[in-house]
Amino acid sequence: MKRHIWLVSLLWMLTAPLAWAATIEEVTFAERHQIEHTTLRLNNVGLLRYRIVIKAYVAALYLGEGAQPEAVLSDVPKRLELHYFWGIAGPDFGKAADTILADNVSTEVLRSLRSRLDRLHALYENVKPGDRYSLTYLPGRGTELALNGTPKGVIEGADFAAAYFAIWLGAKPLDRSLRDQLLKNDE
Repeated sequence: MKRHIWLVSLLWMLTAPLAWAATIEEVTFAERHQIEHTTLRLNNVGLLRYRIVIKAYVAALYLGEGAQPEAVLSDVPKRLELHYFWGIAGPDFGKAADTILADNVSTEVLRSLRSRLDRLHALYENVKPGDRYSLTYLPGRGTELALNGTPKGVIEGADFAAAYFAIWLGAKPLDRSLRDQLLKNDE
């Protein structure tokens, strides 16, 4: 019996590090997520600083098998997780998103996305330090917003996902340093 416990303990110690792929600012992100029949693997993590000194949140970008970071805004499976260090009011997420979206997509595209943006922004709740939002896009399904692992809703459309993920990963993102960290492939 002791030998069995020892073997199980050894096996657990050897495999436990494989379950957690990255730690940044003492926040750990999983190596992969299995969503429906899609495996999303961690591409990289990054830190968003506000006004250079304030650590706002850390983020992790996950991509589907074979997806290349440079094609992240195309119709490929992807997930972005954001772990917050500060509290943020729910309505502030939509206000900030609208500002960055205006820099990344045309007025026409914004107009065509408006009802879906409003639906997503209505799903945001207040967060406190330690909370984690995730946005997961699967082709044919849409973009799911979840808070601390609890799904809040799904917004349809590859066009929506491309625009919304551009907030962090587009040509004029919220923060270039964060975008570059997330898109860097360390393999």
